[in-house]
Amino acid sequence: MTDPIRYFVGVDGGGTSCRARITDINGHILGEAKTGSANILLGADIAMASIIDAIATAATIAGLNEESYSSMSVGLALAGAEQQSAWYEFMAQPHPFGAVTLNTDAYGACLGAWGGGDGAILIAGTGSCGILLKDSEQHVVGGREFPISDQGGGAVMGLRLVQQTLLAHDGIRPITPLAEHVLSHFNHDIDAIVSWSKSARPCDYGQFSPAIFAEAYRGDSLGIELLNQTAADIEMWMKALVKRGAEQICLMGSIAERIQPWLIPPMQQRVATPMGDAMDGALAMARSSHNLYPL
Repeated sequence: MTDPIRYFVGVDGGGTSCRARITDINGHILGEAKTGSANILLGADIAMASIIDAIATAATIAGLNEESYSSMSVGLALAGAEQQSAWYEFMAQPHPFGAVTLNTDAYGACLGAWGGGDGAILIAGTGSCGILLKDSEQHVVGGREFPISDQGGGAVMGLRLVQQTLLAHDGIRPITPLAEHVLSHFNHDIDAIVSWSKSARPCDYGQFSPAIFAEAYRGDSLGIELLNQTAADIEMWMKALVKRGAEQICLMGSIAERIQPWLIPPMQQRVATPMGDAMDGALAMARSSHNLYPL
């Protein structure tokens, strides 16, 4: 006999971090926590470990322990969940929770942004994805993971920065303060950059995005070039959502939330303020099944 559900847990997991929020059945927040990457394409076991760690930390803050897990319904809004084989591999893992539902991080963000109703979002953090929920259907653009997709996200920004920094080192373009920042990060050792690139993850490239924004606002020509390209990428996704029927679009994620001043005016006018965040959407998922694929 299963334990009755007494707690709802919303988890928002991307390429850089995993956030968990626990509420009681009345929606009162009991605890929140943040841990490492929960992109399931990096490994179902790695993602599950981050999720359990985040929930355990949030549970401690809430005054709960492992005995409470079986009374938790967990909504997981995770990067990489759109890939069907990865979704099933993840859901096949054992877990201690009373119930689990899994959909994409973009789906959770869209539910949160529009209070569970129809609407569109463009989420750009380490990766990127656009989604429109309309008439009980999902319309998705992008989100096929770095490096083949995710334009407008921090990982692609970081990859372009490293590429341009190598060109600067070779004398093909000027070495700006932003390029110097990357070279200094690797102690001006080009072989170290090459070796690093062989195993670098999306979050490793994404770590350079704060420096790109900072140097661009100081007038760095490379930083400005990269932000203009990122803005153009995000405009591309927004236009695709508008073509599918979106009227207003919420920009969510660490990159999307900071790129608005760099967008062309027609796209700036499309930007809406989200009602909630991805964890709010994940909590809505926890209250009823929102599985992307049938079990």
